[in-house]
Amino acid sequence: MLTKRKREFFFDEIYSLSEEINIYKITNTEINTAMSNKISINELEALNFAKLIDSIKNKPEKIFLDSPDVISERFGVRVGFFSKNKIIVDGVKYTKEERKTKDKINIISQHKADSRYPVVSAASIISKVTRDREIEKIKDETGLSIGSGYPSDSYTISAIRENLGTGKLMPYLRHEWQTVKNIRQLKIEDFLSKK
Repeated sequence: MLTKRKREFFFDEIYSLSEEINIYKITNTEINTAMSNKISINELEALNFAKLIDSIKNKPEKIFLDSPDVISERFGVRVGFFSKNKIIVDGVKYTKEERKTKDKINIISQHKADSRYPVVSAASIISKVTRDREIEKIKDETGLSIGSGYPSDSYTISAIRENLGTGKLMPYLRHEWQTVKNIRQLKIEDFLSKK
């Protein structure tokens, strides 16, 4: 919802106001490996959210998650399953004893939480700026104009189509990405011209 310039400005402001910020970049290799082993992106994200929660120095009582899963509680439960901490997920029924557990972290997992909670909006800005910077590194390393890297971006799709055979983008691509699979499929004209 913010321009790149505003995100960059807020990125610095958020860092200056925060006690602790942890970032974990999921690589294309990790995604390719997970997906080839039938592990969904949501599961991979839940695993890495849990790792980030476990790495927090001063454990909070409550954590807000922007759930990529439309069934938000399911995502929160996945994160809790992978975490080494005692996790209670809001919206999920627990016994009175479980709710009274000391040293627990209460997770509020909601779809589109970045539009509901300022702390999640801040985390979203940190994530987006970090991603933007990674895309810039790829552009610098390949010398290619690849757009935003999103499947809805026609520049990205064109860059992949034009360079899939050159190998320039191979170190950066998610080979299990449906967009790449679609591009790899021969069009009927391509098939007929090879006969």
